[in-house]
Amino acid sequence: MSQPLISILTPFKNTEIFLAECLDSIISQTYANWELLIVDDASTDHSYNLIKSYSVKDERIKLMKNDGNGIIDALRFAFENSNGDYITRMDSDDVMPKNKLEVLVNNLMQHGKQHVAVGKVNYFSDEGISDGYARYEKWLNDLTQEGANYSEIYKECVIPSPCWMIHRDDLITCDAFNPNHYPEDYDLTFRFYKYGMKCIPCDQVLHHWRDYATRTSRTHEHYAQNYFLDIKLHYFLELDYDPNRVLTVWGAGFKGKHIAKMLKKRKIPFIWICNNPKKIGKHIYKIELHSFKYLNELENPQSIVTVANECSQTRIKAYFNEQRMFPMKDYFFFC
Repeated sequence: MSQPLISILTPFKNTEIFLAECLDSIISQTYANWELLIVDDASTDHSYNLIKSYSVKDERIKLMKNDGNGIIDALRFAFENSNGDYITRMDSDDVMPKNKLEVLVNNLMQHGKQHVAVGKVNYFSDEGISDGYARYEKWLNDLTQEGANYSEIYKECVIPSPCWMIHRDDLITCDAFNPNHYPEDYDLTFRFYKYGMKCIPCDQVLHHWRDYATRTSRTHEHYAQNYFLDIKLHYFLELDYDPNRVLTVWGAGFKGKHIAKMLKKRKIPFIWICNNPKKIGKHIYKIELHSFKYLNELENPQSIVTVANECSQTRIKAYFNEQRMFPMKDYFFFC
């Protein structure tokens, strides 16, 4: 039985020092029927020539230059030139375990269309991994273990951009890389959620994610906090908000203020609550802040929670549980 073709889409920009390790890990895959669409997004180092030397030796490596500008244009261009039945991404500074493609494609073939295959990840760095990244890795892997990624989709991006695979037709259904929304990986994850692409549980680490000081997600403006909040609210209002229910915003820190400002701009009514006694009764943007206990007076409310402190989140979850309110239906953590 012939193996279906997998198209690997990889934009790159000035990652010369990491590219050889990345390319070697792809060439070493136990699953051999792949094509790598690797797109130069205006590199100024020797990345292009390095990849060219690889492409001369391995015709599966297809080197191209971005006909647009930026990662979305590069992904779009790669996809348009791809031929695979299955589509996946790879970052040019990361490393694949040898069985990554084999596990992902086998999971997809077993479960069929309307599924997205995911895998666990691990961060690595010459400088060591921060507590924040270690917590994110554990959180993400716990979700992936159960295939429960969407259950906390409004917190952070629940599908790592370089560790998913999907059938070509399903990616087209989800509008592929056409929207110009940043961060592009989070936007695509929300569209997987929107179109009902079920995450296949996976208990294996299938991606080694490199962290370093100049990594795009650390430095690019499109990964600033307000971009994440904008995309969260956009999809919440489209997919989970019930305009027939009273909406509350819990929290008046940076995130709460940003959400409140965007809701006000959209003329969407809401009640602002918090559990900080110093803020209760005050007005921000001409909106009064109420005690969270005000929720008891509301009939069937929905709540956006913007409180980041983990201890406070635990207490807030306990409160909602006491009220017999459920996550992803009655309340949504945005952090």
